[in-house]
This record gives sequence, structure tokens and C-alpha cells, in this order.
Amino acid sequence: MKLQRKLVVLIVVLAQAMRLAMAQTAGIDAALLTKANSGDAAAEVAIGDKYAAGDGVAQNYKLGAEWYGKAAALGNILGEIHLADCFRDGRGITRDMTQAAAWYRKAADQGDASAQGTLAMLYTLGQGVPRSDVEAYYWLDLAAAVKGPNQARYAANRQNVGTRITADELAAVEERVATWKAAHPRPDAAQ
Repeated sequence: MKLQRKLVVLIVVLAQAMRLAMAQTAGIDAALLTKANSGDAAAEVAIGDKYAAGDGVAQNYKLGAEWYGKAAALGNILGEIHLADCFRDGRGITRDMTQAAAWYRKAADQGDASAQGTLAMLYTLGQGVPRSDVEAYYWLDLAAAVKGPNQARYAANRQNVGTRITADELAAVEERVATWKAAHPRPDAAQ
């Protein structure tokens, strides 16, 4: 009798757990979920977006951050940026500016101008990274080289930061930028 009662309780608990799991993913397209569960980074980001926005599912920043983390671990730029945003804002995970800066850096290293601009601002403010106008100038120079809606803002910020570095520091940064650009040609770079 005790064994039967334990078995019934176990079945009820498992059924409730399955119902909860199904309810959490009920608004997500099954094909998208299958792709994400098989390691498709773009699908992982899409599911993270759905949870973060409450699109078809209950808004759940923690689950959004988990899906972004899966995509980021695969080197997906959007996953890295969204995860960095979660760390920066404390959305779904504990706020951690060092982690935010590290994830922005991964996306910036892959050439994302938005991540480069954001990382530059973190260096300017000393948030999650040591305050460094030289590093800020470097990342702003790279970001300003890409055509886009924020290009003028990155260039203006670079100009402002440039007033706080020495001529020798500027020369060293320009050399680093030239080396980076040679190793990472971009079709959307400004001429």
C-alpha cells in the first residue's frame, strides 16, 4: 500500500512538472524549439527574444538569458550582445558589469560596431573594465569606421575621447586599429 501511494504521488508530481514545462514553451513554434534544442544559435536567440519580450509565452527574463547564453556560448554575436545586455541591466540574472563587458568584448572582437561602441563607453566610464581613454578611443575608432545609424555618434565620441589621450597614445592606437582592420576587412566599413 505504501509503495502504491508513493507511485501515485510520483506520477502526480511528474505530470505537474510536465504540464509546467509544456506551458512554458506552449507559445513557441515546435520547429523553432527543435532547432534551438539541437544547437541552432539563431533559433536560441529567437527563443530568448520571445521570453524576454513575452511574445507568445509568459515574459521570463531568466529563461531569455539562459537561451541567450546558449547562443553566446556558440559564438553568436546577437546572443553575446543580448547576454551582455542582461548582465548590464540585471535582467534575468544578477547584474555583473564585468561579465557584461566580457560578452560585449566577444561581440566587438567579431566586428560588431554596436558592441564596439558599447564597450568603448564602458572603458570611458570604467564600468566592468578599468577606465581607459586609450581603449575607449580604440573601440570607438573601429565602430566609427562602419556605416550605420550610429556612425556619427561613434565618431563624435571618439573625437571627444581623443582630447584626453597623448599624441604617442594616439599613434599606438592608430597602429592597433590599422592592424585590426587589415585582419578583419568589413564590407560595410566607411571609406
